[in-house]
Amino acid sequence: MSFVDTLRQWDQAVTCVDVQDLTEALRIFLSIQEPNSKIYFNIGCLHLLNRDLDAAEKAFDCSIGKDEHLAVAFFQRGMTFYRMKRYEESLADFQQAFKALRGNQLIDYKALGLRYKLYACEVLLNMALSEAQLGNWEKAHINLVKALNYKTDAKLNIIDRALDSALKQKLFKPVEFPSKVLFKPNKHYVAELEKKDYLGKAKVVASVVPQDAFSGFAPLKPQVEDGPACPKEPEVLRALEGEPHTVLFKFVPETSDELAVVPGNIVFVLQKGADNWASVIFNERRGLVPYNYLERLEISLASKPNEVRHIKDNGFLFYRFLLNVFLKQSTDNLCIVKVRFTFNFAVSVPLGSPSAILIEKISKKLNLPSTATEQSVITPSTEMESMWRGASGLRITLWCHHTDGTRQSEIHLVALHSYESSNPEDLNFHQGDTITLLSKVNQDWLEGQCSGATGIFPASFVEEVPVNDQSSE
Repeated sequence: MSFVDTLRQWDQAVTCVDVQDLTEALRIFLSIQEPNSKIYFNIGCLHLLNRDLDAAEKAFDCSIGKDEHLAVAFFQRGMTFYRMKRYEESLADFQQAFKALRGNQLIDYKALGLRYKLYACEVLLNMALSEAQLGNWEKAHINLVKALNYKTDAKLNIIDRALDSALKQKLFKPVEFPSKVLFKPNKHYVAELEKKDYLGKAKVVASVVPQDAFSGFAPLKPQVEDGPACPKEPEVLRALEGEPHTVLFKFVPETSDELAVVPGNIVFVLQKGADNWASVIFNERRGLVPYNYLERLEISLASKPNEVRHIKDNGFLFYRFLLNVFLKQSTDNLCIVKVRFTFNFAVSVPLGSPSAILIEKISKKLNLPSTATEQSVITPSTEMESMWRGASGLRITLWCHHTDGTRQSEIHLVALHSYESSNPEDLNFHQGDTITLLSKVNQDWLEGQCSGATGIFPASFVEEVPVNDQSSE
């Protein structure tokens, strides 16, 4: 039997004694396979309570055999012999108990789990009583006088009464071990018998389920009383309620609320603000993107509402697969046309579109009728096939001018410092180069053209050429 099993049965037996179930306590103690000296002592005490003196004697023999320095075991076996009227053996055990005290006034067994103090004066009193039973009254008187040297204030009256009785050669009562006081197992060891959850219970910090108290390793389930709730709709499915747009220009976010996109990405616009910023979702991430960097895709989802619900019910991964296939087919032949006007913008048209479709797209973007656009570059007679062949990477740049006004005078800048960058979208130039301003990207960056190349550059690297110098050119 393991130490843990012994400890558990020991604790159960002591608990039975506390509730006055002595029979069950003795049964549990006797079932322990390898009792120690303390358990044998407890068994002997229970046999004494049951007046089974022979069994008590054997139990105390085993207790002393396990620990020959256990003074209280000698004391209890001495009391067993005294009840059996074996006074010589009783006297011998009391003498062994006194010897185990080693000259101390008492032994406190509390640290060993027994709430009892064995006093030397009480052991000497029982020795005197055994001598008296044997007719040795003189030795009995000597032991009682010796007990006076070990007495405490609490035990003074007992010794005095015994002395009075001995002087009259009358027997007196022995000091007996209190009933139902047993050795108990170490409380710290007993506490370790209980199973402990060292990880603790998980606590729900945030949940999509109201008043969620679920913790564990199973999938999260809505906790409702009236019936099953609809599962939370994935962000991608909600995005389809917005409008699909294609990204025309690369956007690098400057705050955590903004979303990084590159040309060709398909995003869903959830909301467009009055400040020209759009709330979009892309790759299951949500953020803000300038709306003028986007162009709405002229597509229509063939799925009916009930079909969309069917797709949602059958899994969102299957839906994403269908969506990606559909969008890929819709955008494979789109060509992005960058238009230079008083401001820059872009439109997308199918590659190889006739001039009428291209002009209609540009006019719609400018909110102008198609007849208001100068057609000296692109006309119905223009060979569009040769123009589309000039598109590099499905991208082409056109210049557009309004017929009602004169062409806006170009603004020229002069480079104050040389600028070189490994970014392909940046414009490289040297100090003193003249740059044609195309647009103002933001407060710190401009877009311009120099030596046939177009790109963006820092505004602090250039300054505007005076109007007189521009006119002289």
